[in-house]
Amino acid sequence: MGNTEVVNYSVLIKGAEAEIVEKKSRFIATIRPVATEEEAVAFIEEMKKKYYDARHNCSAFVIGEKAQLTRSSDDGEPSGTAGRPMLEVLLGSEIRNIAVVVTRYFGGVLLGTGGLVRAYTQAVKAALEECETAKKQFGVKLKIKTDYNGVGKIQYLLGSKGIAIQDSVYAADVEMIVLVPIEEYDQLYKELVEATNARAGLEEIERLYYFE
Repeated sequence: MGNTEVVNYSVLIKGAEAEIVEKKSRFIATIRPVATEEEAVAFIEEMKKKYYDARHNCSAFVIGEKAQLTRSSDDGEPSGTAGRPMLEVLLGSEIRNIAVVVTRYFGGVLLGTGGLVRAYTQAVKAALEECETAKKQFGVKLKIKTDYNGVGKIQYLLGSKGIAIQDSVYAADVEMIVLVPIEEYDQLYKELVEATNARAGLEEIERLYYFE
């Protein structure tokens, strides 16, 4: 792996919407999965058209497994009271490729900067609780090749680690395809060699992100 930093993260399976009311102001948070900046911008514009009569449509998004691209907008609210706090919630959730728009209908009562930060933060958190997410982690797809004597030992070892066999082929020898979290790879390799007296062959197929 070298010095490559590995980040496990979550992705949105399904977005959501939630509403909170703070001193008569309505805050409607809408969350959507986005894969690119263009998708995020289009989603923000869509929300602005939908809620064209609202005072503010503040936004934030995070794209890339390491949050390589982040943007936020206060959309007319005092600087730092909406977009940035919303972005902090998204980053803290460890969900990537996600965008949120919080629409505010002003209720006639000023909230102050602290009140605005709290309201926008709570709205995003409320919507996140309604979202469906799935965890992605970085790992190695391995082909394990063994004779029939080694099958039971390998299955037991994999089972004890909670590693599922993705596919298996029984021919002259047995081949198994497994997905192994990168942090467990070296230890599993050692234990497989020991368990089969070095008779098992291991071939690395690819390194990839996959759903747990």
